[in-house]
Amino acid sequence: MLKITNLNKTFHAGTVNEKKAIIDLSLTVNDGDFITIIGSNGAGKSTLLNLISGTLPIDGGHIVLNGTDITYQSEIKRAKRISRVFQDPMMGTAPDMWIEENLALAYRRTKRHTLKWGISKKERELYKETLAQLGLGLEERLNSSVGLLSGGQRQAVTLMMATLQKPELLLLDEHTAALDPKTAATVLGISDRIIREQNLTTLMVTHNMQNAIDYGNRLIMMHNGQIIFDIAGEEKKNLTVEALLKKFEEISGSEFANDRALLG
Repeated sequence: MLKITNLNKTFHAGTVNEKKAIIDLSLTVNDGDFITIIGSNGAGKSTLLNLISGTLPIDGGHIVLNGTDITYQSEIKRAKRISRVFQDPMMGTAPDMWIEENLALAYRRTKRHTLKWGISKKERELYKETLAQLGLGLEERLNSSVGLLSGGQRQAVTLMMATLQKPELLLLDEHTAALDPKTAATVLGISDRIIREQNLTTLMVTHNMQNAIDYGNRLIMMHNGQIIFDIAGEEKKNLTVEALLKKFEEISGSEFANDRALLG
Protein backbone atom coordinates (compact mmCIF):
# COMPACT_ATOMS: atom_id res chain seq x y z
CA MET A 1 0.00 0.00 0.00
CA LEU A 2 2.72 2.46 1.03
CA LYS A 3 6.45 2.14 0.38
CA ILE A 4 8.87 4.75 1.70
CA THR A 5 12.52 4.45 0.66
CA ASN A 6 15.54 6.34 2.03
CA LEU A 7 13.50 9.37 3.06
CA ASN A 8 15.47 12.43 4.25
CA LYS A 9 14.46 15.81 5.61
CA THR A 10 16.72 18.51 7.09
CA PHE A 11 15.54 21.84 8.47
CA HIS A 12 17.73 24.98 8.22
CA ALA A 13 20.41 23.10 6.28
CA GLY A 14 23.85 24.70 6.30
CA THR A 15 23.10 26.95 9.28
CA VAL A 16 23.89 26.74 13.00
CA ASN A 17 20.27 25.66 13.50
CA GLU A 18 20.53 22.68 11.14
CA LYS A 19 18.31 19.81 12.27
CA LYS A 20 18.19 16.42 10.57
CA ALA A 21 14.57 15.50 11.18
CA ILE A 22 14.34 12.33 9.03
CA ILE A 23 17.43 10.27 8.15
CA ASP A 24 17.38 7.55 5.45
CA LEU A 25 14.03 6.27 6.70
CA SER A 26 12.48 3.30 4.91
CA LEU A 27 9.09 1.79 5.70
CA THR A 28 6.73 -0.63 3.98
CA VAL A 29 3.06 -0.46 5.01
CA ASN A 30 0.81 -3.32 3.99
CA ASP A 31 -2.81 -2.96 2.90
CA GLY A 32 -4.99 -2.76 6.02
CA ASP A 33 -2.12 -2.12 8.44
CA PHE A 34 -3.03 0.00 11.47
CA ILE A 35 0.35 1.24 12.67
CA THR A 36 0.84 3.22 15.86
CA ILE A 37 3.91 5.47 15.98
CA ILE A 38 5.59 6.36 19.26
CA GLY A 39 8.83 8.22 19.91
CA SER A 40 10.74 10.66 22.04
CA ASN A 41 10.51 14.44 21.68
CA GLY A 42 11.78 15.55 18.27
CA ALA A 43 11.91 11.98 16.94
CA GLY A 44 10.38 13.03 13.62
CA LYS A 45 6.91 11.50 14.02
CA SER A 46 4.83 14.45 12.80
CA THR A 47 7.49 15.36 10.23
CA LEU A 48 7.08 11.88 8.73
CA LEU A 49 3.32 12.44 8.34
CA ASN A 50 3.98 15.89 6.86
CA LEU A 51 6.26 14.36 4.23
CA ILE A 52 3.78 11.60 3.38
CA SER A 53 0.89 14.06 3.03
CA GLY A 54 2.95 16.56 1.03
CA THR A 55 2.74 19.34 3.62
CA LEU A 56 6.56 19.45 3.54
CA PRO A 57 8.82 18.78 0.53
CA ILE A 58 11.35 15.98 0.92
CA ASP A 59 15.11 16.37 0.51
CA GLY A 60 15.67 12.86 -0.80
CA GLY A 61 14.06 9.46 -1.15
CA HIS A 62 10.81 8.12 -2.62
CA ILE A 63 7.21 7.70 -1.50
CA VAL A 64 5.04 5.26 -3.45
CA LEU A 65 1.32 4.91 -2.68
CA ASN A 66 -0.53 1.99 -4.24
CA GLY A 67 2.04 1.70 -7.00
CA THR A 68 2.07 5.43 -7.82
CA ASP A 69 5.13 7.55 -7.07
CA ILE A 70 3.78 10.56 -5.14
CA THR A 71 7.19 11.88 -4.04
CA TYR A 72 6.77 15.20 -5.83
CA GLN A 73 2.98 15.42 -6.01
CA SER A 74 1.36 18.49 -4.47
CA GLU A 75 -0.44 18.28 -1.13
CA ILE A 76 -3.73 19.11 -2.87
CA LYS A 77 -3.37 16.22 -5.31
CA ARG A 78 -2.45 13.79 -2.52
CA ALA A 79 -5.46 14.94 -0.46
CA LYS A 80 -7.75 13.08 -2.86
CA ARG A 81 -6.13 9.84 -1.70
CA ILE A 82 -4.80 10.61 1.78
CA SER A 83 -6.93 11.82 4.69
CA ARG A 84 -5.53 13.39 7.83
CA VAL A 85 -6.79 14.34 11.28
CA PHE A 86 -4.65 16.79 13.26
CA GLN A 87 -4.05 17.28 16.98
CA ASP A 88 -5.85 20.63 17.03
CA PRO A 89 -9.67 20.17 16.89
CA MET A 90 -9.85 23.60 15.21
CA MET A 91 -8.11 22.25 12.11
CA GLY A 92 -9.76 20.17 9.42
CA THR A 93 -13.18 21.87 9.52
CA ALA A 94 -14.73 25.19 8.47
CA PRO A 95 -16.05 26.61 11.79
CA ASP A 96 -18.55 29.06 10.28
CA MET A 97 -20.22 26.40 8.14
CA TRP A 98 -22.90 23.95 9.26
CA ILE A 99 -22.06 20.35 10.11
CA GLU A 100 -23.82 19.10 6.97
CA GLU A 101 -21.93 21.63 4.82
CA ASN A 102 -18.60 20.42 6.20
CA LEU A 103 -19.60 16.83 5.53
CA ALA A 104 -20.68 17.78 1.99
CA LEU A 105 -17.25 19.27 1.31
CA ALA A 106 -15.62 16.03 2.45
CA TYR A 107 -18.08 13.82 0.58
CA ARG A 108 -17.45 15.62 -2.71
CA ARG A 109 -13.69 16.00 -2.44
CA THR A 110 -13.02 13.10 -4.82
CA LYS A 111 -15.86 13.98 -7.18
CA ARG A 112 -15.90 16.27 -10.19
CA HIS A 113 -16.65 19.87 -9.20
CA THR A 114 -19.76 21.54 -10.63
CA LEU A 115 -21.70 24.74 -9.92
CA LYS A 116 -24.32 22.72 -8.06
CA TRP A 117 -24.12 23.14 -4.28
CA GLY A 118 -27.47 22.19 -2.76
CA ILE A 119 -27.41 19.12 -0.50
CA SER A 120 -29.82 16.46 -1.70
CA LYS A 121 -32.20 14.55 0.55
CA LYS A 122 -30.21 11.37 -0.15
CA GLU A 123 -26.97 13.05 0.95
CA ARG A 124 -28.58 14.47 4.10
CA GLU A 125 -29.81 11.00 5.09
CA LEU A 126 -26.30 9.65 4.57
CA TYR A 127 -24.85 12.34 6.83
CA LYS A 128 -27.45 11.68 9.55
CA GLU A 129 -26.81 7.95 9.39
CA THR A 130 -23.05 8.50 9.54
CA LEU A 131 -23.21 10.92 12.48
CA ALA A 132 -25.58 8.63 14.38
CA GLN A 133 -22.77 6.08 14.56
CA LEU A 134 -20.83 8.48 16.79
CA GLY A 135 -23.45 8.30 19.53
CA LEU A 136 -23.06 12.03 20.24
CA GLY A 137 -26.48 13.23 19.04
CA LEU A 138 -24.94 15.24 16.20
CA GLU A 139 -27.29 13.73 13.64
CA GLU A 140 -29.96 16.07 15.05
CA ARG A 141 -27.70 19.13 14.69
CA LEU A 142 -26.91 19.14 10.98
CA ASN A 143 -27.63 22.87 10.77
CA SER A 144 -25.39 23.79 13.71
CA SER A 145 -22.14 25.63 13.03
CA VAL A 146 -19.12 23.41 13.63
CA GLY A 147 -17.53 26.26 15.59
CA LEU A 148 -20.17 25.79 18.32
CA LEU A 149 -19.17 22.19 18.99
CA SER A 150 -16.94 21.03 21.83
CA GLY A 151 -13.39 19.90 21.03
CA GLY A 152 -14.35 16.23 21.20
CA GLN A 153 -17.45 16.67 19.04
CA ARG A 154 -15.46 18.65 16.50
CA GLN A 155 -12.70 16.04 16.37
CA ALA A 156 -15.32 13.31 15.89
CA VAL A 157 -16.82 15.27 12.96
CA THR A 158 -13.33 15.75 11.50
CA LEU A 159 -12.78 11.99 11.73
CA MET A 160 -16.07 11.33 9.92
CA MET A 161 -15.08 13.84 7.22
CA ALA A 162 -11.72 12.10 6.79
CA THR A 163 -13.36 8.71 6.26
CA LEU A 164 -16.67 9.59 4.57
CA GLN A 165 -15.04 8.74 1.24
CA LYS A 166 -12.73 5.82 2.06
CA PRO A 167 -9.14 7.10 1.73
CA GLU A 168 -6.28 4.96 0.53
CA LEU A 169 -4.34 6.10 3.59
CA LEU A 170 -5.49 7.65 6.89
CA LEU A 171 -3.04 9.73 8.95
CA LEU A 172 -3.89 10.46 12.60
CA ASP A 173 -1.47 12.98 14.09
CA GLU A 174 -1.96 12.79 17.89
CA HIS A 175 -5.63 13.47 17.18
CA THR A 176 -6.71 12.94 20.80
CA ALA A 177 -3.84 14.76 22.54
CA ALA A 178 -5.73 18.05 22.99
CA LEU A 179 -8.80 16.39 24.53
CA ASP A 180 -9.59 15.53 28.13
CA PRO A 181 -8.99 11.83 29.02
CA LYS A 182 -12.66 10.78 28.85
CA THR A 183 -13.30 12.51 25.53
CA ALA A 184 -9.97 11.26 24.15
CA ALA A 185 -10.95 7.68 24.99
CA THR A 186 -14.31 8.15 23.22
CA VAL A 187 -12.73 9.58 20.05
CA LEU A 188 -10.04 6.89 20.06
CA GLY A 189 -12.68 4.18 20.37
CA ILE A 190 -14.63 5.67 17.45
CA SER A 191 -11.42 5.84 15.41
CA ASP A 192 -10.60 2.20 16.08
CA ARG A 193 -14.09 1.06 15.11
CA ILE A 194 -14.09 3.02 11.83
CA ILE A 195 -10.60 1.77 10.94
CA ARG A 196 -11.58 -1.85 11.55
CA GLU A 197 -14.97 -1.64 9.81
CA GLN A 198 -13.54 0.02 6.69
CA ASN A 199 -10.24 -1.87 6.83
CA LEU A 200 -8.39 1.43 6.53
CA THR A 201 -4.62 1.52 6.14
CA THR A 202 -3.68 3.87 8.97
CA LEU A 203 -0.67 5.54 10.59
CA MET A 204 -1.43 6.95 14.04
CA VAL A 205 1.08 9.08 15.94
CA THR A 206 0.40 8.96 19.68
CA HIS A 207 2.18 10.18 22.82
CA ASN A 208 0.44 7.52 24.92
CA MET A 209 2.49 4.32 25.10
CA GLN A 210 -0.40 2.22 26.38
CA ASN A 211 -2.60 3.35 23.49
CA ALA A 212 0.22 2.54 21.07
CA ILE A 213 0.25 -1.00 22.46
CA ASP A 214 -3.54 -1.48 22.74
CA TYR A 215 -4.49 -0.23 19.27
CA GLY A 216 -3.44 -1.38 15.82
CA ASN A 217 -1.70 -4.49 14.56
CA ARG A 218 1.77 -2.98 14.39
CA LEU A 219 3.90 -0.52 16.37
CA ILE A 220 6.96 1.41 15.29
CA MET A 221 9.19 3.50 17.52
CA MET A 222 11.17 6.47 16.22
CA HIS A 223 14.25 8.21 17.56
CA ASN A 224 16.38 10.96 15.98
CA GLY A 225 14.61 10.71 12.63
CA GLN A 226 14.88 6.94 12.27
CA ILE A 227 12.77 3.86 12.99
CA ILE A 228 14.54 1.93 15.73
CA PHE A 229 11.88 -0.65 16.59
CA ASP A 230 9.12 -2.32 14.55
CA ILE A 231 6.88 -4.96 16.11
CA ALA A 232 3.61 -6.59 15.06
CA GLY A 233 1.14 -9.39 15.78
CA GLU A 234 1.27 -11.41 18.99
CA GLU A 235 4.60 -9.88 20.01
CA LYS A 236 2.99 -6.46 20.00
CA LYS A 237 -0.04 -7.67 21.96
CA ASN A 238 2.23 -9.03 24.69
CA LEU A 239 4.14 -5.76 25.09
CA THR A 240 4.02 -3.70 28.27
CA VAL A 241 4.93 -0.04 28.71
CA GLU A 242 7.87 -1.11 30.90
CA ALA A 243 9.16 -3.51 28.24
CA LEU A 244 8.76 -0.84 25.56
CA LEU A 245 10.74 1.69 27.59
CA LYS A 246 13.45 -0.87 28.24
CA LYS A 247 13.64 -1.74 24.54
CA PHE A 248 13.97 1.95 23.66
CA GLU A 249 16.84 2.45 26.12
CA GLU A 250 18.62 -0.70 24.89
CA ILE A 251 18.46 0.34 21.22
CA SER A 252 18.95 4.09 21.51
CA GLY A 253 21.34 4.13 24.45
CA SER A 254 19.36 6.95 26.06
CA GLU A 255 16.29 7.51 28.22
CA PHE A 256 12.89 8.07 26.64
CA ALA A 257 12.34 11.85 26.55
CA ASN A 258 8.63 12.46 26.34
CA ASP A 259 6.88 13.54 29.53
CA ARG A 260 3.40 13.23 28.03
CA ALA A 261 4.05 9.64 27.01
CA LEU A 262 5.32 8.68 30.44
CA LEU A 263 2.49 10.45 32.26
CA GLY A 264 -0.05 8.98 29.86
